[in-house]
Amino acid sequence: MNKILVVDDDDELTELLATYLTGEGYQVVVAGDGVQALSATASQEPDLVLLDIVLGEEDGRDVLRELRLLSDVPVIFLTGRGLEAERIAGLKLGADDYVVKPFSLGEVSARIETVLRRSGVNLAQHEIDAPTMRFGDLLINETTHEVHVAGNLIELTSKEFALLAFLAHSPRQVFTREQLLEQVWESSSEWQNEATVTEHVRRLRAKIELDPDHPKWIQTVRGVGYRFESDPGS
Repeated sequence: MNKILVVDDDDELTELLATYLTGEGYQVVVAGDGVQALSATASQEPDLVLLDIVLGEEDGRDVLRELRLLSDVPVIFLTGRGLEAERIAGLKLGADDYVVKPFSLGEVSARIETVLRRSGVNLAQHEIDAPTMRFGDLLINETTHEVHVAGNLIELTSKEFALLAFLAHSPRQVFTREQLLEQVWESSSEWQNEATVTEHVRRLRAKIELDPDHPKWIQTVRGVGYRFESDPGS
């Protein structure tokens, strides 16, 4: 599991990044200032460092200079400065990339993956852990058969996972209970009661939905069946 060191004095941001990156399959270590960052680099040996260029009264570029005396670990600057000269200066100091605030978590993840691959860090474990499907805070990993919601691992039975993965592969497409029996159970209503599907949907909603009585992911289409809503906020 690749280890990411997040260095930022903004507790809310570090918690957000830690939760997200943990859900992505990374191990996350957090440091709030330069001293903690250098100590964590020496003791934890991270595979990559996310380093805020402004750490209270500290300058992240000074921290990077000290960091380079300890390690050649890849570093991505988190910066709110939009000036090209500032970004170039950071890269010249030895940063491998930068992300300008405000940023999307998806962008941070993509840049981490790119820098790790470019630097030759072994991504094999992360590629196993990385979700194959992502819908907001719902992550579905078909390789490990794991589901995370808001960073929390959700325990599903094999059939519950198969049902969720099947629906998620065709967002907004409506499937009848009979079709789901055929595709997920490899059965039919002649051999198996369609209530089996209804019960599995109920149990699945209880596990992944914030409000199972008003589901946002697995929705009922009255008189037809069920569909997976990929963008419930739209």
